[in-house]
Amino acid sequence: MSTLTDPPVESFRLSQLINDTRYRSYTFQFIALFCLIGLMSYLGLNLIENLAAAGLNISYGFLGEPAGYDINQRLIEYDSQSTHLRAAMVGVLNTLLVAVLGCFFATVIGVIVGVLRLSKNWLISKLMAVYVEIFRNVPVLIWILIIYFVMTAVMPSARDYLGEDPERNLIFGMIAFTNRGVYVPALVFEPAGWVVLGVFLASIIGVFAYRRYATKLLYDTGKLLPMGWPSLAILILPALVVFLILGQPITLDRPDPLANRFNLQGGTAILGSFVALWLALSIYTAAFIAENVRAGILAISSGQTEAAASLGLRPGRIMNLVILPQALRVIIPPVISQYLNLTKNSSLAIAVGYMDLTGTLGGITLNQTGRAIECVLLLMLFYLIISLSISTIMNVYNNTVRLKER
Repeated sequence: MSTLTDPPVESFRLSQLINDTRYRSYTFQFIALFCLIGLMSYLGLNLIENLAAAGLNISYGFLGEPAGYDINQRLIEYDSQSTHLRAAMVGVLNTLLVAVLGCFFATVIGVIVGVLRLSKNWLISKLMAVYVEIFRNVPVLIWILIIYFVMTAVMPSARDYLGEDPERNLIFGMIAFTNRGVYVPALVFEPAGWVVLGVFLASIIGVFAYRRYATKLLYDTGKLLPMGWPSLAILILPALVVFLILGQPITLDRPDPLANRFNLQGGTAILGSFVALWLALSIYTAAFIAENVRAGILAISSGQTEAAASLGLRPGRIMNLVILPQALRVIIPPVISQYLNLTKNSSLAIAVGYMDLTGTLGGITLNQTGRAIECVLLLMLFYLIISLSISTIMNVYNNTVRLKER
């Protein structure tokens, strides 16, 4: 009677790192990593030696010194005596403001245009095609300059709103478009007003939760719940009830044409440079997103539409519940690249005088302090972090909508 035994375990040999396919790829990757580290170390040491020979050193102490310049639009408190670090933070927030608003509006416009490009209405589809071809084939810097020219040279001056009945000249009695920017009402929060804001943010989460529940119920049982009016009710009613119960703790500070003989006072002034940059980046990027949306929809078999229509679903429901959820797997990866491009293209803000991070840290601060290497390294680090963050968030979302095989 014979017995079965395990074969002897072969001892590891160095030759296996090259000859054995199990280890060969790791060997080459390690060699490539070692060469890369060596190259970066050589370049870093060479930089330090050259700076030392020139009597220079890398130091970030200048960030604590007074900046000595003003910034026209800011989201946090800042004056000319603030530090360069504070100025850089203002630039970071201005950049993020343009990036977030730009990505949001570019997505909304891009999805609408992409869907309308496939419309059976010949006029609408051709108009959307003209929009896409015009905006994506002209450099974004040109669009920024065109919109900025319209904002500064074509719009009326603030004095045009000062008359016998100036409020009549304001749009809805509270909005004014001038060559200095757009004046809109500002929200004034009393202490209880933040409670209303918190309820409103919770309502937004509630809308997403309800829509997700309604979609899951539809897929599980076939029962179709209304989406429109319940979502609107969840969004508005809780915050409105709390707003009335607490005695209207949020008020509007409207632009007042009578407060000053030369300019509008009150409200919030949105600079024309910001409007030009944000609007140009949004409509330019939306043209590319529209093509991504169109390609994603066309990638879905027409049999899906026909099958859904045979079940009695309306065209709008078919698009929202059948086509777009499947098309997202094709749409999202290229849209991530468009978000990254929009964020990096925001550095063109210096062309119209909008003080983003490139204008503050990479512009005035760099020229005043002469710390070019330090400023450029910080700029690279910021754009690298924000780009990786956008890519990570969108990739996580992409994993949630990808096809899950059984």
